Amino acid sequence: MDFRQLAKRRLPAPVFHYMDGGADDEISLTRNTEAFNDYELMPAQLHDVSTINLRSTLFGEPVDWPVMISPTGASKLFHADGEPAVIRAAEKFGMFYSLSTLGTTTIENAAQAGAGPKLYQLYVFKDRGLTAEWIERCKAAGIKALALTVDVAVGGNRERDLVHGFAAPPRSRLRQLLSFAQHPGWLYRALVRKDLEMVNITSSDAAAAALEAGIRSYIEEQLERTLTWRDVEWLARQWDGPLAVKGVQSVADCRKAAESGATAVMLSNHGGRQLDTSPAPVDCIRDVADALRDRLEIICDGGIRRGSHVVKAVALGANACSIGRGYLYALAAAGQPGVEHALGLLHAELERTLALVGCKDINDLDRRFLIHRHPGA
Repeated sequence: MDFRQLAKRRLPAPVFHYMDGGADDEISLTRNTEAFNDYELMPAQLHDVSTINLRSTLFGEPVDWPVMISPTGASKLFHADGEPAVIRAAEKFGMFYSLSTLGTTTIENAAQAGAGPKLYQLYVFKDRGLTAEWIERCKAAGIKALALTVDVAVGGNRERDLVHGFAAPPRSRLRQLLSFAQHPGWLYRALVRKDLEMVNITSSDAAAAALEAGIRSYIEEQLERTLTWRDVEWLARQWDGPLAVKGVQSVADCRKAAESGATAVMLSNHGGRQLDTSPAPVDCIRDVADALRDRLEIICDGGIRRGSHVVKAVALGANACSIGRGYLYALAAAGQPGVEHALGLLHAELERTLALVGCKDINDLDRRFLIHRHPGA
């Protein structure tokens, strides 16, 4: 969270609050992290923890620890080095990197930026040809997995964006203009270098003819409100590889994901940015794991700030956790070195917490190591 304070100083206020904010009253945003406090760690003493194993597998690939980089849009909003800086940091830590459809680096350039395993997050737009094009580009680039985001039939009510004037171009209010003016480097990248372009859309042949009205209008028009589980079945057939559904929280929806051809679910409320007062992802793990652990990989997406949070999620039944703001703050604060430092802190905390609870192998974690302070809540 120290990185958050640095990011706040180094970004124009509208951009910082776009990254930092959530929907409506931001109850889910806050709850995503606070919910971890409802679970206490119960240590098992006098076990040999002279060596700690964090290695696991995810999407059929070996990983050095069960943490992945969550897909977040437009990383160059926050730092000039953008997605490639995070890709290189993730490679050093032996973890999956996820590229967003709304990223500022192409699928091909992301694949070339580092050798670590990668996931591509996509939306099924009304223009199915565009989605099919992304799939083929991912196959050609060696992307290992896809994640379909399903919780954005409409955009969430992110009131901080309205208050602070986040838009493209920024609204002509004096306060917002002053904030941008105090960050000339950011303005140069945005207005001169045009670093903030969502290049996986603008580089698409399928989308090129429809972009005259502007990328923002195009995306809003393309968000598909008629999306159903049949579309997941279509995507599973098109991809024929590891496929996660991101944005589900109930056992019923996770079961439908498995039946539709998904191999994983990302339990997520979009970082508290869509439906406010939806459950914290950590509170969804137990029931989904009890019902579907043998059919799906389960990823806890949201609120991870400490290594102990990863331990709690895995003990509840998750296969892995994904982090979004946890690395974005560090990226905005200090680029690739910042991300590496943040990941190093999280990795050290995870290893230390395992030693202190008396578990030398993260794959041996289970609910023996947890007490739920509010059972049945």
